[in-house]
Formats: sequence, C-alpha cells, structure tokens
Amino acid sequence: MRLPQLTVLAFALLLSGCANGGPWVEVGGERFTVEIADDDAERARGLMFRDAMADGTGMLFIHDAEEPQAYWMKNTRIALDILYFDNSRKLVSQQRNVPPCSGGNACPSYPSARPARYVLELNAGEAERLKLEDGAELGLGDGIPPVR
Repeated sequence: MRLPQLTVLAFALLLSGCANGGPWVEVGGERFTVEIADDDAERARGLMFRDAMADGTGMLFIHDAEEPQAYWMKNTRIALDILYFDNSRKLVSQQRNVPPCSGGNACPSYPSARPARYVLELNAGEAERLKLEDGAELGLGDGIPPVR
C-alpha cells in the first residue's frame, strides 16, 4: 500500500510544478511568467532571434547593482515594452512599443530615466493596457533568485 501512495504523491507534486509555470512577476495587478536573465551572457542574449513571445509571459533582467541601464533591440524580432524598476522594485522608467531592429550594432539604445536594478520586457502594448505609471510596484514570485 505504501508504494502506490508515494507514486500518487510524486505525481501530484509533478503536476503542481507544471501548473506553476515557472518564475513569475506581478505588475499592474497581473501576473506574468518570466524567463530570468541574471548573468552577463543571459542579459546580452535577451530575446534575440525570437519570432514571438506568448501572451502572459516576459523576460526579467536582474542586474548586479542599481545603476543607469540602456537596452537595445539588436537582432530582436518582436516589439517590446521595456520597464525599468529600482532596488525597491518601483517603476522608474518606461520605454513603450520599442520596435524590432535588424540593424545590428546600428540599433538605437533605450535608456532608463533613473537608475534601475530590474528590467522587465513584455510584449509591446502591455504597459498601456495595464495603465502602468511610474511608481508601480514589481512583485517577485517564487523562483526569482534573490539579489546579490
């Protein structure tokens, strides 16, 4: 009897992990499943070479320190909203509807207006749909690594 109970428990835990969908953030009262970019290589690659990003998803960049940030769309094929958050996870700058860029190193950069620690990239139009204003809070869910 004990082995079937353990099998059922293991299966239930597996299903709950799948239902969780991975790391997530909340902003504007909505939850987004995110990929985490928290080292130089992941931050440099970002969302390059992707043809689409599913609704309800995004990429969260976590920097080593709060400082001025500037992102560019080199080899990025989808339009994005780039949202900059400080150490206290308050929205300090927004770059909305940033177009894709195939211009390589000639792509323009999109800087933060103030120093930021977290950068959230969502599909273009999400910031407008959520009516995000500076000062909005970024909630970090399970699976988000602690800042160093």
